[in-house]
Amino acid sequence: MVTQRKIIHVDMDAFFASVEQRDHPEYQGKPLIVGGKPNSRGVVAACSYEARQFGIRSAMSCAKAFKLCPEALFVPPRFEAYREASEEIRKIFWRYGSQVEPLSLDEAYIDVSYTASFDGSATRIAQAIKEEIRQETDLIASAGVSYNKFLAKIASDMDKPDGLYVIKPEQGAAFVATLPVGKFFGVGPATEKKMFKHGIYTGKDILRWSLEDLTAVFGKSAAYYYQVARGIDNRPVRSTRTRKSLGKETTFKQDILDILDLKKQINTLADKVFERIQEQSLKPKTVTLKVKYADFKQVTRAFTQAGHFTDAEVVKGVLNQLLTQTDAGKKAVRLVGVTASGFSQSSDTEQGEPMTYTEQLHLHFKE
Repeated sequence: MVTQRKIIHVDMDAFFASVEQRDHPEYQGKPLIVGGKPNSRGVVAACSYEARQFGIRSAMSCAKAFKLCPEALFVPPRFEAYREASEEIRKIFWRYGSQVEPLSLDEAYIDVSYTASFDGSATRIAQAIKEEIRQETDLIASAGVSYNKFLAKIASDMDKPDGLYVIKPEQGAAFVATLPVGKFFGVGPATEKKMFKHGIYTGKDILRWSLEDLTAVFGKSAAYYYQVARGIDNRPVRSTRTRKSLGKETTFKQDILDILDLKKQINTLADKVFERIQEQSLKPKTVTLKVKYADFKQVTRAFTQAGHFTDAEVVKGVLNQLLTQTDAGKKAVRLVGVTASGFSQSSDTEQGEPMTYTEQLHLHFKE
């Protein structure tokens, strides 16, 4: 007999902001923004639910957030505090899960298929995890329970904050049928717009398509859409991951037009990325340059070679060449980023997590 999979997705509610409100009681009950200063070029890393009532969201510019809520409190991020809280929470996950797959500091999948606690009830286990997080860290979590990762993640967002939502196996297909495609994990604004263009608005609309037709329009992602539209997601919960990329980026205090200044900034980023590559014994085949102009339009340029990059100076030369393929020097630039990727299995000695959005924000604020 095949054991029915039981997956829990735990998502901490307004994590960064909640840690700040926990550690600073004077922040409680107030619209709080973790990020840059209100008059800076920074972005909102996180915000409290009180701030969300004003329409403020993560990744929004701090300047816009200030306009929406001038009375909001702006505080700089304390990533060490968030990491410490995250480590405490992950210890709780491991009390119950046979596999724990973190997605970022504030969310993770937990496989409890073989957990005997609470007579194997995934719902009761999720309740216990939420309560232990509350008691031991004084933070609030929402949880989704289902038979696969896709539905568990969707479920955790259904009843926030402090929610617990369950999607049973017999409910999966019907649930996805009514789900807007914009709620599908991995479907961003561009893909959503493309789906709308082809008359796909909910999971039910995908059911009308054959796999071949979906593939012709959506490429390698088609198989994923085809399966999850039917409530199927066989991806296992993995407690370790192979790093796929490593990068850094910086937002300038003032837009830069001078090409030599830009090259200097890019070379500095390349040195930092290459230093981390060497520390982790990684050997990339691809380097990517990201350029965001003053008008917020963004381009990326990449170069892949047959062998591995092992010399920082060679990487800098490639990046400088990629820069000539952009409008830098003609248009002012507000941000540049450097990423290395294409690590071969033999050189992937670090079995850690890939760089998350949280870590990218960390680098953004450090630069």
